[in-house]
Amino acid sequence: MCLSVPSEVVALHPDEQAITVDTLGVRRKVSRHLLSDEIHIGDYVLIHIGFAMNKIDKEDALESLKLYREIAQKLEAENHD
Repeated sequence: MCLSVPSEVVALHPDEQAITVDTLGVRRKVSRHLLSDEIHIGDYVLIHIGFAMNKIDKEDALESLKLYREIAQKLEAENHD
């Protein structure tokens, strides 16, 4: 099973068919070759092995990120017990 965390587009690199995304504070450049949707800074995408696979709704992305942060906090708390 693969879990994809929503990533916010923070920079466009049209000459490279790439975008820079922020995934929970980590920034990296990924390929946008597989996307047919028009992408803008502030959009959210799902990444798999270095490729943006699809654009997702901002509201859904923010809700998913909230849940990921809650899970991470609970795991961190368990590790400190």
